[in-house]
Order: sequence, then structure tokens, then C-alpha cells
Amino acid sequence: MTAMAPARTEPDLSFLLDHTSHVLRTQMAAALARIGLTARMHCVLVHALEQERTQAQLAEIGDMDKTTMVVTVDALEKAGLAERRPATHDRRARIIAVTEEGAKVARQSQKIVDGVHESALGSLPEAEREALLRVLNLLVQGHLATPDEGAGTARRARQAN
Repeated sequence: MTAMAPARTEPDLSFLLDHTSHVLRTQMAAALARIGLTARMHCVLVHALEQERTQAQLAEIGDMDKTTMVVTVDALEKAGLAERRPATHDRRARIIAVTEEGAKVARQSQKIVDGVHESALGSLPEAEREALLRVLNLLVQGHLATPDEGAGTARRARQAN
């Protein structure tokens, strides 16, 4: 560090959150790839099973743009895990319906996702695990609940559901 570098007065929270998020995403991607899914495919399957949802609603939940959502649903259809159908409440709207095979895969992928999360949290002593989850939830529901609208190119985080 040179004399001209500013002194850091706080821990680099952005690095800590970004790094742990990145590593967790790579671990999740590798684990889901073993059954031929991506995290986006898992997200669509699980949230489409919860209730009747349109492609646009699922894209919002999964923080996907239209193109990414179309590619994801196309892959799910090709694999026989989901299909586009008219919505029951509005025949003009299209929902993503999960097939029986898709529901089986969603149950399997949820176990994988839960296992990845448990592995990460299980690496911490129980008291620290509970504290981490408590303070992260406080941030998500409080000070870091809403992105700064002037953020420009910053990518929006996925919404918790």
C-alpha cells in the first residue's frame, strides 16, 4: 500500500458478500449440473409448482430478462420437464406448467439446493450460523431491502420468495 492509498475504515462488505455469493453460485451450478439442471431451471420449476404463474411472473421471481427466460423454458420443454399452457384465469395469458417428470426433478433439485446451503451453513458453528442468518435477514428486510434507483448498471438481486 502506498502513502497515497486511502485508509480503509470499514471491512469490505461488498467483497465479502460478492465473494461468498459467487462461490455459493458456482457450487450450486456444479451440484445441479449433475442432474442436468441450471439454477434458473430449478427456480422456474419450483416457483411454477407453487402456483399458476406466467412466464413474466417467473422471470421476475428469478431475476431473468425475457430472452433468458425464453431460453430457460425452451430447455425445460425440450427435457420434458415443463410446458407452456393457456392460463386458467385468462386464456390469452400463458403459464408454465410443470410435468410429472418435472415435479420429480424439482423435488430432487430442491434436495440438492438444500444440501448446498446446509453444507455452507454447516461449516459454521451453530451460534454463528444462526447469527449470520439473523443479521442477513435484518439487512435484506431493512437497510439493504431496496436498491438505489440511481445505481445505473448495477444488477438487481433476485427477489426472495
